[in-house]
Amino acid sequence: MTILDLDFMRYALVAAVMVGLTAPAVGTFIVQRRLALLGDGIGHVALTGVALGFLTGTAPVATAVVVAALGAVAIEMVRARGKTSGDVALALLFYGGLAGGVMIIYLTPGESTASLNSYLFGAITSVDSTDLWVIAGLAVTVLALLAVFGRELFVLCQDEEVARASGLPVRFLGLLIAVIASVTVVVAMRAVGLLLVSALMVVPVATSQQLTRSFRTTMALSMVFGVLATVGGLTSSFYLDVPSGATIVLLALAGFAVALGIGRFVRRSRTGESTA
Repeated sequence: MTILDLDFMRYALVAAVMVGLTAPAVGTFIVQRRLALLGDGIGHVALTGVALGFLTGTAPVATAVVVAALGAVAIEMVRARGKTSGDVALALLFYGGLAGGVMIIYLTPGESTASLNSYLFGAITSVDSTDLWVIAGLAVTVLALLAVFGRELFVLCQDEEVARASGLPVRFLGLLIAVIASVTVVVAMRAVGLLLVSALMVVPVATSQQLTRSFRTTMALSMVFGVLATVGGLTSSFYLDVPSGATIVLLALAGFAVALGIGRFVRRSRTGESTA
C-alpha cells in the first residue's frame, strides 16, 4: 500500500502543494519589503481568531481569516503613519495576538482546547474534503491577486517612495499585501501550524536568493522549493511517523543549507574566472 491509496493522504498532498505554492509566493514580496517576520506576527493574531472560533462555536478558519486580516491592516496603518517603525509595529502585533490568544484559550472549554494543537503545530493529515476546498479557494484567490497586482506590489516592496512618485496607490497596495499575507497564514496553518507558518513564507525565498538575484526567478524557484518541502516533508513524516509540520520546516531549512553551499561555490568559481 502506498500513501496514494489512503484518502486522507491524497487530501494532505493536494493541500501541501497548495500551501507550498502560496506561502513562498507571498513570502517573496514580504521579504522584499523587509518584513520577514510579518508571518509570525499575523500567526499569533490568527491564534486569537482560531481560539475565538472555538469559544463561539463558529468555524475557526473563518474567524482566523477575519481576525488575522484586521490585525494585518492595523499593523500596516501603524507602520504607514511613520510614527512607529516596522519592527516595533510587528512586536505590538506579536504580543497583542499572543496575549489575546492565551486569554481566549483560557476561557475556552477543555475539550475544544485540545483541538487547538492542530492549528498551533499543524495537522495536515487531518485535512478533509471540506478543508481542502477552503484551502484551495483561499490559495487560488491569493495567487490570482498576486497575478493581477504583482507588478505594482513589486514596485511598492522594492521602494515605497518610488511607488508613491510613480502615482501608485501606496496605501491601498500596502493594505492589500497585508491582507494577502494574513490569508496566506491561514492557508498554511493546517500544514505547519501557526508557530511555524512564517518559516514556510521565508525559508524557500531565502533559499532561492542564494541561487539567483532576479525577483521573478526568485519567486518561481521559491515556489518550487516550497512544494518540494511540503510534499517531501509530508511524505517523510508519514513513513517516519514524526510530526509533519516540523518535518516540512526542517526539510526546508536543509534545502537552504544546501543552496547556501552551492551559491558560495558558484560565486567563488565566478570570482576565480574573472581574476584569471
